[in-house]
Amino acid sequence: MRVLAIDGPSGAGKSTLAAQVVDGLTARGCRTALVSTDAFATWDDPVAWWPQLVDGVLRPLAGGEPGVYRRVDWSTGAPRPGELVRVAVPDVLVLEGVSSGRTSVRPLLSHLCWLSGGSAADRLAKTVARDGEAARAELGRWQRFERGWFAVDGTAEAAGTRLS
Repeated sequence: MRVLAIDGPSGAGKSTLAAQVVDGLTARGCRTALVSTDAFATWDDPVAWWPQLVDGVLRPLAGGEPGVYRRVDWSTGAPRPGELVRVAVPDVLVLEGVSSGRTSVRPLLSHLCWLSGGSAADRLAKTVARDGEAARAELGRWQRFERGWFAVDGTAEAAGTRLS
């Protein structure tokens, strides 16, 4: 199994790029699975949930077994446990989202793609348009967190592909 991580700050276009990659691979007959870090992260827990992804998805898939995880449900406006998502063993696993290319997973990656997505102000405007004005303060706090996260993790510098 190959693993592609598409990482970068919020509002950079990671989800859009990941969907295009999955569609392209699927059209070529490649068994592809997409897992987004958005299914795990919350405002109060932006990255510490990682063991859930490792234990539920990455380890089982690496061993040739299906993976499973519980998606965060935001339908009420506050995060709560959502549906179980089963992940069949793919030819290519696309990990998408903030921290998907973190240092601890890099040895498992076939490729890391960094998507910068423009200025922080442009990305904030894009995410507020997507998530609503009520999310602006949390999105701003998230941007401050991820700036520090990426600086310490060195994600952009470790990427084999860097896109703007």
